[in-house]
Amino acid sequence: MKNGLYSVHIQMRDGVKGRASGVIIARDGVILGGDPYFWSVGSYTFKGSACKGELVTNQHTPYRESAARPVFGGREVTTGFSGTFVDDTAEVFGTSLVGSRSVSFRATLRKLADN
Repeated sequence: MKNGLYSVHIQMRDGVKGRASGVIIARDGVILGGDPYFWSVGSYTFKGSACKGELVTNQHTPYRESAARPVFGGREVTTGFSGTFVDDTAEVFGTSLVGSRSVSFRATLRKLADN
């Protein structure tokens, strides 16, 4: 995975309704990122076209819409992921531990700028 700024689009799986979009910066094995409500820090490694890593996510801004029920809302969430990186895009699959519940997801990343 090349150093840079990436867009990330996440779709929850296994019957969980949820999605998110944001940006991450990947630089020398460190990931920093977020969206309007959450921020994440973590690390990654890659070998050839395979990548894997982990993140810790926290909420920084509460949802204003009372009908919205964020999957990660108000909790520190740990996540593990693995996937493949080709050219300037990546596809990863992972599992987040939300309290005592595991939530799986698929994410696509697209490089926006060099870092």
